[in-house]
Amino acid sequence: MSVRPPPSDREFRAYSNARENRDILRFITCGSVDDGKSTLIGRLLYESRLVFQDQLARVEADSRRYGTQGENLDLALLVDGLRAEREQGITIDVAYRTFSTARRSFIVADTPGHEQYTRNMATGASTADLAVVLIDARKGVLPQTRRHTTILSLLGVRHVIVAVNKMDLVDWSGDIYQGIVEAYRDFAGRLDVTGVICIPVSALNGDNVTGPSTAMDWYEGPTLLQALETADVAPDRECPPFRMCVQWVNRPDAEFRGFAGTVASGLVCPGDPVLVCPSNRASVVKRIVGPDGDLDRAGAGQAVTLTLADEIDVSRGDIIAAAADPPSLSDQFACHIVWMHETPLLPERPYLLKIGTRLAGAQVTAVKHKLNVDNLEHTAAKTLGLNDIAYCNIGLDRQIAFDPYRELRETGGFILIDRYTHDTVGAGMIDFGLWRGSNLTRHPLAIGKPARSAQKNQKACVVWLTGLSGAGKSATANAVEMRLHAMGRHSYTLDGDNLRHGLTRDLGFTAADRVENVRRTAEVAKLFVDAGLIVLVSLISPFRDERRMAREMMEEGEFIEVFVDCPIAVCEQRDPKGLYRKARAGEIGNFTGVDSPYEPPENPELVLKTAERNVDEIAGQVIDYLRSRVDVA
Repeated sequence: MSVRPPPSDREFRAYSNARENRDILRFITCGSVDDGKSTLIGRLLYESRLVFQDQLARVEADSRRYGTQGENLDLALLVDGLRAEREQGITIDVAYRTFSTARRSFIVADTPGHEQYTRNMATGASTADLAVVLIDARKGVLPQTRRHTTILSLLGVRHVIVAVNKMDLVDWSGDIYQGIVEAYRDFAGRLDVTGVICIPVSALNGDNVTGPSTAMDWYEGPTLLQALETADVAPDRECPPFRMCVQWVNRPDAEFRGFAGTVASGLVCPGDPVLVCPSNRASVVKRIVGPDGDLDRAGAGQAVTLTLADEIDVSRGDIIAAAADPPSLSDQFACHIVWMHETPLLPERPYLLKIGTRLAGAQVTAVKHKLNVDNLEHTAAKTLGLNDIAYCNIGLDRQIAFDPYRELRETGGFILIDRYTHDTVGAGMIDFGLWRGSNLTRHPLAIGKPARSAQKNQKACVVWLTGLSGAGKSATANAVEMRLHAMGRHSYTLDGDNLRHGLTRDLGFTAADRVENVRRTAEVAKLFVDAGLIVLVSLISPFRDERRMAREMMEEGEFIEVFVDCPIAVCEQRDPKGLYRKARAGEIGNFTGVDSPYEPPENPELVLKTAERNVDEIAGQVIDYLRSRVDVA
């Protein structure tokens, strides 16, 4: 393969100056594994003469070591920058590259084809205006092709160019190409994807990439580069409303108080009336301060600091919005979720939700249905696994400002974060706020928890006993409550087995059902604490996340986690209900300690060694702790 000379200094200066007057198209390449995405981008870079001599020299050397094209230059290596990618010949992470032509500048995201890296593809698509979906002409439309197209639709990427690649390996067959086009259009037609353009290409040889192919004279459409240069991806809504998520409060001295962030959408000028959401406080923009001084306006993508005419409370996470067209407010939503983690999503498990710069506690309250990417049918599901797509209801611990994702990506898209590991586990697109979340408010009561506790002459709290079956939780709770009763204290015991005869009788023992079991119990415990009671909870509650959720429902100092620590061998030896024997025999499934995990507390307030002491001594430990911490006399 011949090497083109690098651009001269004059050509490069002309190119740099011209770039300022071009619009920018952000696009993504996606498809199944080994469809030739990296090779295609490498070809575009090469044909656009944006590969410099030192880059070519490095790629030539890497081609001899890692390449798949024999003695020829492997253009995929211009994009596959990770060592693991070059050694394996696959794309793992999202690689961003820029290039320009006389008509347009481009930012392209090369995303992985492997199913396990679908989450990376979703990341790249979240900011794309257009997608180039590659299909191997030998394989046709594959499940991963359909999965990527579905995610593109959900993420609001409406414009798709289908590049049927490796046409040289099917003898440039127009019939094969047409069959693939019909199959893809049939699938995409059931999604909200418009303007599909199909092009037969050979990324390796350059056919129909930047110039027309002489081997496919039956094709009369544009080349890939022509399609990219002329794609009209202007938003349907020409003038979206002004939105800016506050990143931080800028107060260098007592005379200046501004609110810094990047304009997410719309335009803002000094004198514009605005609302600060979710508080809905109104003001007027006084100044717009940019990196080089005051501005007379700011638009989407600009990082600025706004000052307001009124002294109102504005914090990180708030949205400053056009007063005439503000965002909606709610703490419950219907949304699509793409699950991106090996650990399954469990309804009612607490997560963190990040939307814009706002962070809130979140729980998926219901999985309405899962989407089958092969036929787009809705299937029932209780949990979500890696790469699953589902329509869900989600609830937050506070009200937030938002726009439906279909109207504004910037204030309608969110990520879910694991509270324990801080991994990003899911991405979501808000469809609408639920009526109950937007229209329900708490009714104030004249008598509250302090008055109820004072009436009983005690400090309300919850003593949460967690441990394996047979560890002694119920016996301990019973003994502690007997002592509290003798002391004239007002208490109540929530025993896991007793609750399963009523409150949680509809739940089984799967991980999802255990999460809901803990949530319901914690909600009842919270009500009893609000009533001024000392609440004893005896529940296996095997997962740390749910015990943390229960703790966060209470006020500081009200939640006392007690680890009833007993070796599983002793628990099995006791086996008061014969459950371990049944579990070992396979008669009971999802049994904690046998075929379902138990996560011991990491920092409990109290540890009880029930294999070493009798129940009276153990109960005395709990009473002593209560006396020292919550004024139980």
